[in-house]
Amino acid sequence: MPFPKKQQIYSSDDYWSLPDGQRAELIDGHLYAMAPPDFIHQKLLSELQYTILNYVKSKKGICEVIPAPFAVNLNADDRTWVEPDISVICDKNKIDNKGCCVAPDWIIEIVSPTTQKMDYGIKLFKYRTAGVREYWIVNPMTHTVNVYDFEHEEKTGQYNFNEDISVCIYSDLVIHVAEFL
Repeated sequence: MPFPKKQQIYSSDDYWSLPDGQRAELIDGHLYAMAPPDFIHQKLLSELQYTILNYVKSKKGICEVIPAPFAVNLNADDRTWVEPDISVICDKNKIDNKGCCVAPDWIIEIVSPTTQKMDYGIKLFKYRTAGVREYWIVNPMTHTVNVYDFEHEEKTGQYNFNEDISVCIYSDLVIHVAEFL
């Protein structure tokens, strides 16, 4: 939900000046408050991060697997900072002390009732246009995962939690979300 407007457009300074403990995302100059996640959200986040991180380590990969809260300056501008639930970043030059300074390679968002519009609409558009390679929307309410492979559209699709889901940026990683619940 948007913050009450103190000015027409917010900037990075406003985002980084939020009071301690108050989480929000800055998208196209508008601040959106973030509600605390529930148990299922956090369980899915933990299991997904653990699975992906173990895979990267087992392959001696270079990608970083970072859970929220972690700031992503999606367009390397002053108007958009998002906090994806999981960011996979395969170029360490994209990371600085504040977070990720451009689009991560893979983003996972776990839907809650208050984030559906953002995750399926605004963020889908922003992630695609910013250069994210792969985007997953994990919906615990419908037990579905929408996979968007922005490099190879034929891999884009919707899966249920009981299906094996192939990761697009890692050809030999398959995730079965139902195992996490």
